[in-house]
Amino acid sequence: MTVLLVALGAAVGAPLRYLTDRAIQARHDTVFPWGTFAVNITGSAILGFLTGLPADTALAALIGTGFCGALTTYSTFSYETLRLAQERARFYALANVAGSIVAGLGAAYTGLALAQAITA
Repeated sequence: MTVLLVALGAAVGAPLRYLTDRAIQARHDTVFPWGTFAVNITGSAILGFLTGLPADTALAALIGTGFCGALTTYSTFSYETLRLAQERARFYALANVAGSIVAGLGAAYTGLALAQAITA
């Protein structure tokens, strides 16, 4: 049953990541990977929120592992950062790394705090 929940969450998260990335990137005329940045920060906030809720293994499998696992993308983040560095857009590469870490942790913390505030 858990595997099916993970697969179901991933079946929603992966296409949503692709569509969101394309929609955001189409609106920005820059080499900075705003689409990947946005889905990774959003996924961090959702996962932070989920961890602040009372433990539910089915919900964790569906949303945490399945949906957030497919929505967020470390491999694309790594590839795009490397591509920026290779194209001598080093400022953007460093901004992507630093911004992703700071914003991702901040989003996860905010999601966690929100869930704790709601369930308290």
